[in-house]
This record gives sequence, C-alpha cells and structure tokens, in this order.
Amino acid sequence: MADKTPSPMKKRRWYHNVVDAYKITARSYPWLKWVLAAVIIVSLALNILFAALTQGSWVLWILMGVMTGILIAMLLLSYLAPRAMYTQIEGTVGSVYAVLSQIKRGWIVFERPVNATREQDIVWRIVGRPGVVLISEGPSSRVRPLLNAERKKIQRVAQNVPVHLIEVGSGEGQVRLADLQSRLRKLKNVLTREEIPSVSQRLNALTASSAPIPKGVDPNRVRMNRRALRGR
Repeated sequence: MADKTPSPMKKRRWYHNVVDAYKITARSYPWLKWVLAAVIIVSLALNILFAALTQGSWVLWILMGVMTGILIAMLLLSYLAPRAMYTQIEGTVGSVYAVLSQIKRGWIVFERPVNATREQDIVWRIVGRPGVVLISEGPSSRVRPLLNAERKKIQRVAQNVPVHLIEVGSGEGQVRLADLQSRLRKLKNVLTREEIPSVSQRLNALTASSAPIPKGVDPNRVRMNRRALRGR
C-alpha cells in the first residue's frame, strides 16, 4: 500500500516574501518594475562616475553601486507594498480590521465590531493614548448615526476620555484605507500608558452583548489574505 503521508511544506525563504511583495505591489503599480530598475541603474551610474573621478577601485565602486541600488529598491518596495495591499482590499467587509491588526503596539484593538448593520456597515473600536477611536466602514450617511450612538455610550462610562470618529471610505470627508494608520499617528496623546487598560476594561461592559455581525463575516478571523492577493 502506497504511503500517503503528505510531504512536508517547503520552507519559505526571505526572497519568497520579496517576490510575493513585488507581485502584490506591481498589481497596483504597473510602473514598479521600471522604477526599481531605474533606481539600480542610477545608483550604479553614480558610483561608476565616482570611481572615474576619484580613480578608485572600479570593482569596489560597482559593487557598492549595485548594493546601494538594491537597498533603495527594497526600501521603496517595503513602503509601497502595504499601500498596495490596502488598496486591493479596500471596500471589502472587514478591511478596517485587516489594517488595525497590523498595529504593533500602543493600541488595544477590539477584535469584534461594536456595531454593525444588515447593510454590512461596521464600527470598530480601539483604545490608545489619544483616547478611544471609533472607525467605521460604509457610506457616511449610514455610518454617522452609528458612530454618534457609540460615542454617547462611551461618554457615559468614560466621561473624561476623548472619543475620535474616523470614517473609512472613498466618500467626501472619509479616510482612505491606506491612510488609516497615518491618521491614527496624527492624533494627540492624552492618556498615560497605565490608563489605557483601565479605559479598555470600562468599555468591555459595553460589548457584553454582541453586536449584530453581517452575514459571512467572522471578525475574529479577518486578516489580509496574502494568498488571495497573490492570485492563488
């Protein structure tokens, strides 16, 4: 009887991640390959020029030019890749949480929405040094009443804590998904690090009863599907 033991998964190397990041980014920015090539060529040309002017080691300067060009290209790719991913998932249900889940520190991110409707309008809540931030998905005309209702609830249990409202979308006055993290960084810090968990615990009482979750959405598992973005 043949052995049907599945073969072990192939170990991913760092260059696999680079290739995936390039494919994802190039999907949103078709000009990417030309820019990356231009960066390396310009870096190489400048170093060759320096070698000619200084009469230094050609091999050393050429090697330095290639390495510098690759480094700059990698930095550019690392900057564009997240924005490309956010652009590609923008407008899908749960896309805001996909961004919030990438926040490394400084914020307590609630994994379930605090409010949602049958039209798949969603309100998320996070707590950090700027206070409480309510972030919505959906048209402004529908999510604004949801945001205001949640703000009133929060102000009843945390009267002195600032509450910020952010609408994510492509409408007038809304914040694009790719700019959400930048918008959060611009908020002024008010709370101390010690006060953040205390405020979060007070707000937990507001989520004792689960919000209605749109059909087909599991907020506990919303993540950026990198395999889907790669087209697999």
